[in-house]
Amino acid sequence: MSDVAIHVDHVWKKFRKGEIHDSLRELIPAAFKRLTGRGPKRSDLNQSEFWALKDVSFEVKQGESLGIIGPNGAGKSTMLKVLSRIMKPNRGEYRVKGRLSALIEVGAGFHPDLTGRENIYLNGTILGMNKAEIKAREEEIIDFSGVESFIDTPVKRYSSGMGARLGFAIAAHLRTDVLLVDEVLSVGDARFRHKCVQHMNKLLKSGITVIFISHILDQVRALCPRTIVLDKGAVAYNGDTDGAIREYLQLLGTNEKKSTEAGTALVDVRNIRITALDGKLEGEWRVGRPGLIDFEMVSKGQYSADHILINVSTISGFYLGTFNSQVAGPTQTAVPGRYRVSLRVDSMPLADGDYLFEILICGYDEANGWKYNVNWQSPQPRVVTVRGDVPGSQLIEFSTQWTICPQIPDSKRHVPAISNSIREIANEC
Repeated sequence: MSDVAIHVDHVWKKFRKGEIHDSLRELIPAAFKRLTGRGPKRSDLNQSEFWALKDVSFEVKQGESLGIIGPNGAGKSTMLKVLSRIMKPNRGEYRVKGRLSALIEVGAGFHPDLTGRENIYLNGTILGMNKAEIKAREEEIIDFSGVESFIDTPVKRYSSGMGARLGFAIAAHLRTDVLLVDEVLSVGDARFRHKCVQHMNKLLKSGITVIFISHILDQVRALCPRTIVLDKGAVAYNGDTDGAIREYLQLLGTNEKKSTEAGTALVDVRNIRITALDGKLEGEWRVGRPGLIDFEMVSKGQYSADHILINVSTISGFYLGTFNSQVAGPTQTAVPGRYRVSLRVDSMPLADGDYLFEILICGYDEANGWKYNVNWQSPQPRVVTVRGDVPGSQLIEFSTQWTICPQIPDSKRHVPAISNSIREIANEC
């Protein structure tokens, strides 16, 4: 246990729905039952309550970065508030070793009538820094926030982005052993967000233990080698981040499908597979290699298929491009039935990483004469893993051919000697 910074052991946390007590008539009997031991215990669940956290257990070692992801309402922020001692669990226990700081509400505690500089001292004191620590980091905080021109202006005249940037700059420059981060790396513009990620990497290299919550999956993947997926308060996955992202996206797809099962989609897309050209099932696609995207298209109603779209995006949802069947002409499937669809990609252009493929069928209604996505209620996203020889941060694998030719020299100028490699290229020019 000596190298464990955070230990969470079977933690449960519940909340009450609606009002706690609607009237004094309800409050008095409830208090009497609790005093006499006939009412529900605080650790039990009554009819008006729900579990925000259910039997959550995990450990984080010193210097480790752990991600926590999950759908909205999964219990992520509740877990961080329990760890930061804002809330107490109803069951279970947890231990945090060392000094803890939380980046949960950046800018919380700012006084609108005080200047940015005065709020640095006020907010830093609230977050546990003494005056000497704040003074030593004052200029660094101001420089990082990017609001140095307005640092002596009352924060009530700041934009929301300026206030959030100053709040993050203060909280991110604490002396701490454990840092809890909840959805704060999305503040500011793109340049400031990049600066935040770089600063987080710097903190990790210094040995700080970090728990990081974000819906920006690329950030989670970049900062956290291990990630927990929470769903409805329980741990659905605890392991490597790539596997956690797949589990998270599968949860989102499952929840979306359940919410639209009663819909009237005319087409279902099933059994999406990535295969080699010989039909052999593969778990991933190799960079620059040919392959097939294979799936079943089940038509439930009378329609004429116009074309099929496969949208490609990053794990975080950044759109990259679309495979469109209109290039080969319309696909006619005018009667209900089951169809096998295969798309051959001669050379995978994506670089090493995980990507989201979403299949959409665009149809034509004979009666109404208008086009629409006939499977719009249940598009089937699929995480496709692409692997190359050299993993990197780029998204596209460029297929290029270089030719370097020496410029034809002026006969009056001195021509320097060129290397053998350049001579060989020059012979081809």
